[in-house]
Amino acid sequence: MDKILIVVDMQNDFIDGTLGTAEAQNIIPAVVKEIESFEGDVYATFDTHSRYYLETCEGRNLPVVHCIEGTNGWNINEAVLTALEKNGYTPVLKPSFGSLTLPQLIKQNHNVNNMTIELIGVCTDICVISNALILKANFPEVEISVNASCCAGVTPELHKSALDTMRSCQINVK
Repeated sequence: MDKILIVVDMQNDFIDGTLGTAEAQNIIPAVVKEIESFEGDVYATFDTHSRYYLETCEGRNLPVVHCIEGTNGWNINEAVLTALEKNGYTPVLKPSFGSLTLPQLIKQNHNVNNMTIELIGVCTDICVISNALILKANFPEVEISVNASCCAGVTPELHKSALDTMRSCQINVK
């Protein structure tokens, strides 16, 4: 059985930067522990924008400059990065909430008839849910789960709402 862990956007801007939250900061130890104990392949997504972010559709709707490629805010949190490097991981750059490249990489590298996928990271109500739903659409028969204790939303209420929505879409919430 191929086991896959997706670490979603554990970048400085979402933890203690321009879009950071106390909840995101609080999950770091659990995220590190999950990565370190995971036995399988790990992918880490990077929300990736250019200096023209504010001119994009997303930038007009969320006018907070963040995750500009090459900046400190774009980098993965240091403790999380240390765990990723220790375990080994595949980086996946994504220009928007969900990655269309991620399912392609998984199809190329794994037995899609015999795998499980777990997601952790931020923000539960934006990028985690987007990636979980894209993966579920691509792999409807695969067990896909989200570890709620290793996720944080924009607010606690939105975190809970996103978890409820994922349950409705047959994504296991643990």
